[in-house]
Amino acid sequence: MDIANNLLWSIATVFLTVSGIYFAIKLKFLHLNFKEIYYNLFKKKKDNGGISPFASLMISLGGCIGVGSLAGIALAIYKGGVGTLFWIWISCLIMAPNSLVENLLAVIYQKKKDGEYCGGAPYYIRDGLGYKKLAKVFAFIVAFSYIVGFLTIQANTITVSFTNFFDIPKLLIGIVIAVLSFIIIHNGLKGIANFSTIFVPLMGLLYFGVSLFIVIKNINLIPTLFLNIIHEAFNFKALGYGMFSVILIGIQRGIFSNEAGVGTASIASASSGSKSPISQGLIQTMGVYITTFIICTSTALIILTSNYNPHMYIDVNGIEITQNALYYHLGNFGTIVLYFCIIAFSFSTIVSGYYYGEVNTKFLFPKMNSNHIFLLKIVTCVLLAVGAIISPNFLWNFVDILVAVLAIINVFAMLSLRKDAVLEYQNYKSKSYCSDRTR
Repeated sequence: MDIANNLLWSIATVFLTVSGIYFAIKLKFLHLNFKEIYYNLFKKKKDNGGISPFASLMISLGGCIGVGSLAGIALAIYKGGVGTLFWIWISCLIMAPNSLVENLLAVIYQKKKDGEYCGGAPYYIRDGLGYKKLAKVFAFIVAFSYIVGFLTIQANTITVSFTNFFDIPKLLIGIVIAVLSFIIIHNGLKGIANFSTIFVPLMGLLYFGVSLFIVIKNINLIPTLFLNIIHEAFNFKALGYGMFSVILIGIQRGIFSNEAGVGTASIASASSGSKSPISQGLIQTMGVYITTFIICTSTALIILTSNYNPHMYIDVNGIEITQNALYYHLGNFGTIVLYFCIIAFSFSTIVSGYYYGEVNTKFLFPKMNSNHIFLLKIVTCVLLAVGAIISPNFLWNFVDILVAVLAIINVFAMLSLRKDAVLEYQNYKSKSYCSDRTR
């Protein structure tokens, strides 16, 4: 399984890198126009139904900002050294155009059913390319990966965090997670959107606030730290597999953290009432930057300003590195912060992940009614409870493979629909030009 995982992710990485560079050139590096991103994020929009663009951003952020932002970044530093952080940043800038394109395509091909907008990669694969079977394959992988895979893993992570602190039966914790999740997802898209717009920003700001306090406390270390990051990123003494592995680990970790180009964020974008595909794409691109440059970088700085020593760890999974770093900076309070973040990040992924699973299940079975959806919610909550007492290691590796397949399919679809993306960009720039001329 490891061989298949490495092979598929190598292919996916090449695909995502090539498409990111291609769309950056074709769209005139629009993803780097932060003034335009800021303007689209906060400008007033007509109410066309659906949820707000901001709410769709929070749903996708909730899906991205998981425990990988805590453990995954630590593991990347452990395996590839501090130089990997530089390549995580570069990966973000390269992959951001993929996010812009997949989300604008989501709005172009979105559908309205029962008063709600829906869509995403399966819809533009089916309606844009005409590949119905491939669209169903994509939808099935998303539904299985999230409802059976990611959600179960997140529930297990929360359970482990609690049992390390308190002597509570795992199944009881799983039941509590399931009940809380049901309360939120029972109200459908509106309930998920309301939860995400409040919980996700609060969660992110609290974590950023803690990291900012630690950085200010160790401000004298920061200049040398950044110089070391850049030096190690271009350590030509490690030419060959050594340097290549630093770059590859950094790029892959960046893809894992922000999911740009995988196609999942497009599901959240399609639920928005926005009628400007480019505008929605830019808003979701902001999510890529928030995940990478704020959340993931915060974790890295917490670790690299501590007494971190890679030789301290054997058979590492990442989370213990972050835990030790927070304990070094904040003592026992740091341990409490870590467990709170694990629970918060995991729970946000559960809520967003369920929505991704529901949308794609509906795509597979268009005749689903409210009773069927209610049953899906019950099954999801049962899986959450079960996830608290099983080991998710095999499932995690299997899901990794499926996500690589999603990325490959999605890049194929985006490149095949490249004319739609370029045309939307031209229309957007034309409207922006006319608007500027009339001011």
